[in-house]
Amino acid sequence: MSSLAAPDGDRPILLEAQGITKRFGPVSALIDVSLQVRGGEVLGLIGDNGAGKSTLVKVMSGALRPDAGVIVVDGVPRSFNDPSEARRAGIETVFQDLALVPTLNIAENIYLGRELCGGGQIARWFRHLDKRTMRRETERGFQRLGVTLPPARTKVIALSGGQRQQVAITRAVLWGSHILLMDEPSAALGVRQTELVLSLVERLKAHRVAVVFISHNMEQVLRVADRVAVMRLGHKVAEVEVDETKTGADLVGLMTGANSHGGTSPYQAS
Repeated sequence: MSSLAAPDGDRPILLEAQGITKRFGPVSALIDVSLQVRGGEVLGLIGDNGAGKSTLVKVMSGALRPDAGVIVVDGVPRSFNDPSEARRAGIETVFQDLALVPTLNIAENIYLGRELCGGGQIARWFRHLDKRTMRRETERGFQRLGVTLPPARTKVIALSGGQRQQVAITRAVLWGSHILLMDEPSAALGVRQTELVLSLVERLKAHRVAVVFISHNMEQVLRVADRVAVMRLGHKVAEVEVDETKTGADLVGLMTGANSHGGTSPYQAS
């Protein structure tokens, strides 16, 4: 809950969207949308289908270029041509498909594309992997983040859905991503597996990671988020503190417009 978080002065703004507009032909998917996320904060992003959530995430992750507005990372305005540039800036997006290789083990997935080779020139020439070091460093990283998983040599295909999500999230953080965009991270997971994911999201606050948490599950949003931004028809129509929001029904009302009341709602965006 936000009441337990550090004061805003101790949490710098890591990610900011300023006046983002995106059109697809005659359709305006995003209209002058602005939001910001601080280190150690989880921002819930909600809205009905077609509200603009996915388009906004694609703009912030570098998959789409906005027609107007700017993305600011660590106080620096950035223009991304593709997701790899966003990743180099510290923004990682964890999608439902996770981008894991099931036939590789946990450590190999953590080091995918960043493999460590054994010492010596010959070992580097022949790409002899230092698997022992990769496993050891993977397990140290899990311990630092409080993640409990099977041994690092375990194949990803043997993991549950929640455990795979943990691997994908932890990989992003261990490689220096300090901003996470999480698109429906608990979709299609059971109760126990969902708990693994939500608990990890909560622990990321202590590591000063900024998280944008996109979900249709209002109770999960209320549990992990400090603030909630509400999208409707391409606009950000409200932004509320979780401590001031009593139930998931309040959030649904903002999504549908039932709580707007011609601008008199206490939840109305400024």
